[in-house]
Amino acid sequence: MKYIAAFALAFICVYILIPPLRRLAVAIGFVDRPTERKIHKEPVPHLASIGIFIGFLVSFLSFSKGFSKQSLGIIAGSVLVLAIGIIDDWYKTQGQDFPALPKFIVQVMAAVIAYFSGIVFTGFKNPFDNSSYVWLPVWLRFILTVTWIFGVITVINFSDGLDGLAGSLSTISAITLFLVALSKGQTKSALMAIILVGVAIGYLKYNKPPAKIYMGDAGAGFMGYILAIIALDGAFKQTTVLSLFVPILALGVPIFDNLFVVIKRFLSGKPFYKADRSQVHYRLLSAGLNPKQVVLFLCLINVCLSLTSIIIVLLNV
Repeated sequence: MKYIAAFALAFICVYILIPPLRRLAVAIGFVDRPTERKIHKEPVPHLASIGIFIGFLVSFLSFSKGFSKQSLGIIAGSVLVLAIGIIDDWYKTQGQDFPALPKFIVQVMAAVIAYFSGIVFTGFKNPFDNSSYVWLPVWLRFILTVTWIFGVITVINFSDGLDGLAGSLSTISAITLFLVALSKGQTKSALMAIILVGVAIGYLKYNKPPAKIYMGDAGAGFMGYILAIIALDGAFKQTTVLSLFVPILALGVPIFDNLFVVIKRFLSGKPFYKADRSQVHYRLLSAGLNPKQVVLFLCLINVCLSLTSIIIVLLNV
C-alpha cells in the first residue's frame, strides 16, 4: 500500500502541476521552436521538468523514513541537475547553444554529491568464492560512481528526441528497477523507483504524441540522475559479476544507442555532446517508420532487455 500511495501522490502532483506550468511557459516564451533537426512543426512549451521534480520531491519526502544524509544528497544533486538543465533549455528557446563545459561541471558536481552522501558502487561478489566480496579501491569507486551517474544523465537526455520516447523508456527502466529492488528487499530504492514511475506516467499524459509540453534537458537530466541513483542504491549493491548487467540492461536502449552515437562522433572527429540526427530514433525515422512506430519499437526492445535483467535476478547468478 505504501508503494501504491507513493505512486499515486507523485502522479497526481505532476498531473495537476503541468497545465499551469504549460500556461506559464507560453506566457514567458519558454517554448521549444521547430528546427530542421526537430520533428515537431509548432512551438511546444517547456517547464514540465519543474512539475516532475516537485512531484518526485513531495512523494519522496512524504513516504521516506526520516531525513538521512543520502536523502539530502539526492535532493541537492537533483536541484543542481534541474537548475543547469533549465538554463540550458532557456538558451535553446532563444535559439542559442548553452556551453557544454558548465553543464558538464554541474552534472559531475551532482554525481560527486551523491557519492559523498553514501551512494557508491563498492564492488561485487567474488565469482570464484560466492561467500566473499571484492571491495574496489576508493579511487575506483569514486570514478565508477561519478561516471555511471553522469553517463545515465547523458543517455536519457540524448534519447529525448521524440514525443513520449524518453518518458516511456524511463518508465520501463524505473519499473524494472522497482521489481529488482523489491526482490532484493531494498525498500528505499523500490520507493524511489515507483515514485519515478508515477511522475513519468503523469508527464506522459501530456507528452504523448502530439506533445503538449516538453520536460527538456532539465527533466530528462533529472530522470537520468534518479535512475542512476536507484541503480547504485539497489541493483548494484551486493551484486554478482553477471548481475552487474541488470541495471545496464534495464537502461539498455538509451545506453547502447548512445554508446554507438558517442563512438561514431568520436571516430568522425565531432564533439560527443553536439546534437545531430545519429540517434537510433532518427535512423528509424529515416528508414520509413513514423514517430509513433519508432517509440513503440524502441519501448518493445527496452521491455525485452528489462525482462532479461529480471530473469538474471531471479536466477540469482
